[in-house]
Amino acid sequence: MQDLKSVLEKNGFRFKKQFGQNFISDKNLLSSIVSASGIDETTTVVEIGCGAGTLTRALAEKAKKVYAFDVDTDLKPVLAETLAGLENVEVIFRDFLKADLTELEAEIGEYTVVANLPYYITTPLLTKLLEESEKVQGISVMVQEEVAERFCAEPNTPEYGAITAGIALKGKAKIVKRVSRNLFYPRPNVDSAVVKIEFERGKIAVKSEKAYRQTVKCAFLNRRKTLENNLVNYFNVSRETAKDVLSICGIEEKARGETLSPERFALLADELLKRNVMK
Repeated sequence: MQDLKSVLEKNGFRFKKQFGQNFISDKNLLSSIVSASGIDETTTVVEIGCGAGTLTRALAEKAKKVYAFDVDTDLKPVLAETLAGLENVEVIFRDFLKADLTELEAEIGEYTVVANLPYYITTPLLTKLLEESEKVQGISVMVQEEVAERFCAEPNTPEYGAITAGIALKGKAKIVKRVSRNLFYPRPNVDSAVVKIEFERGKIAVKSEKAYRQTVKCAFLNRRKTLENNLVNYFNVSRETAKDVLSICGIEEKARGETLSPERFALLADELLKRNVMK
């Protein structure tokens, strides 16, 4: 296959800023992403934002099947060339954020997500998978480096936030590779990192995942305010009730959301659920 730049130019492809298109052509990087994901010939892969198909091809050479999503139909002639000869790839020109995961998962079964994500959809996409998916087994994604740090942050750090606690309910995130901006075409303004999330459903006992998510959202409603104030404002409970809930859960009166571990969030969510204050 010709080099990526030549293929794109030959097919008259123009990059669209609104889609956050930064493609990978470095073969060593592609191989390391596939290797880190842990996929093999039994794995079904979902790739979101397949771009010019370089990662898609590398995935298809290892996986049982690849479902590659992209929103840019101008990539059709490019992908026809870069994915030529592969029979285990299905390219789907659809916005994955609008996909019905129940319907998709009924069709494809268990799967692993591997992707070089457009930066603008990173958090909403991960939130969708965490909240709606029943059959995703793992996620390995290239994201902006500072976003990767947030995904893997520990409590009591500036990077720790709602998305961190959301990931922790379902599994464990770790940075497996840091990637220079110089390995992308066109070159972005920031460095990236590959984050791997291994799912461990049920590792944190919680009575309601929805209640847990609402509690986390409440805690980070205003990072500068105490958890007590956020409870009063978000759930419209009395200050006395907020103080009592925190006391029962062993949380300091002046604590802020970023000080709570995921396990402590689960305790708090269970107590709030018991008091019927959920929205």
